[in-house]
Amino acid sequence: MSTPLPFYRSLFFQVVVALVLGIILGMAAPGFAVGLKFFSDAFLKLITMIVAPIVFCVVVHGIAGAGDLTKVGRVGVKALVYFEVMTTIALALGVLLGYLAGPGHGMNVDPSKLDAGALSAYADNAKRLSGGGIGGFILNIIPTTSFDALARNDVLQVLFFALLFGTSLALVGDKGKPVTTVIESAATVLFKAMGLIVKLAPLGVLGAVAYTVGRYGVASLQQLVQLVVLYFITVLIFVFVILGLVMKLAGVNLIKFLVYLREELMIVLATASSDAVLPQIMRKLEVMGIQKSVVGLVIPTGYSFNLDAFSIYLTLAVVFLAQATNTPLSIGDLLLILGISLVTSKGAHGVPGSAIVILAATLSAVPSIPAIGLVLLLSVDWFIGIGRALGNLIGNCVATVVIAAWEGALDRDVAAAVLNGSDLVPAPAE
Repeated sequence: MSTPLPFYRSLFFQVVVALVLGIILGMAAPGFAVGLKFFSDAFLKLITMIVAPIVFCVVVHGIAGAGDLTKVGRVGVKALVYFEVMTTIALALGVLLGYLAGPGHGMNVDPSKLDAGALSAYADNAKRLSGGGIGGFILNIIPTTSFDALARNDVLQVLFFALLFGTSLALVGDKGKPVTTVIESAATVLFKAMGLIVKLAPLGVLGAVAYTVGRYGVASLQQLVQLVVLYFITVLIFVFVILGLVMKLAGVNLIKFLVYLREELMIVLATASSDAVLPQIMRKLEVMGIQKSVVGLVIPTGYSFNLDAFSIYLTLAVVFLAQATNTPLSIGDLLLILGISLVTSKGAHGVPGSAIVILAATLSAVPSIPAIGLVLLLSVDWFIGIGRALGNLIGNCVATVVIAAWEGALDRDVAAAVLNGSDLVPAPAE
């Protein structure tokens, strides 16, 4: 066993220090703090640069290395069933708490007085996602070329091509082993590169937090504070009640699991991006005793198909906008919103301004709610984005544990040792 690093050299400690320093700079020198956004942008660009090829390599190697395509198919079906069930629960929870709390009541917003120009940057993407219905959604999954999907960092399209390539590689048999070896080696190199990039996470956190506090301050939340607070409460309920129950059924303690992932959760908390920790999360789940083939299939798929916290926000925001603009919603409208959201929520990952874009695509199916009301959400989207990223990440990690337990692909002795801290966990890049 290697000697543990001093606490001040741990990524968790460095991220916490960067978080606190960012808040102090944002309050003391807001002009200077806003300029530090460069650090956050650079860190996220570095992460984005490498996520798509890692997803491709991990998924292909997971399928080809599993050997049994029946098992791969079984895991895939179980994952999709689980994703749909949890997404439906999340969507319903958003509607329920939105009605019970009524965060938009009393705002009496006149849609004609809102600035439509503020939404122009999201119009094209919203049109792309709302056009064509389910058929259009399926066509958007299929890349024009595999290189185009990688170049645009479209994880859903990369995943589709990786599934096709991995399945073909497995069917080829022995002749495909050299290709499998090359992809495994490439994945090892990419993980090492990601390990180097992650060392810059404290700088990314510093830039993101300093910019947010310096640019928006506390006053930016005054008008919509009730919605923001309600959303975070709803996500907490979903995580600790719904996911806590699911993890209990799987025989794993949720609190210990979250403590195990504390470094990654801190990075997501500061950057509002779950992409920033994708490779580290996958490596940690493997170290915890989950088979590589399950991790390699469930996590990348979940990033596009299992957006629990995003689903909560989708329906909660629609109910909020209806209340804020005094728009009555019938039971039929609510059922329509739930049905449309089950589809539109699957296209959220990898779309610039995804929350506003997906909301616009969803509202296009409910014309009674003025889409211009989305302008109200622009000022708090970054703050709510923190909850979305955290909730989505936790939901996907829980999904991987649950499906592994369901499939018999979880080594419970190893998981218990790791979560109890009796075993040293290697760094993700090692």
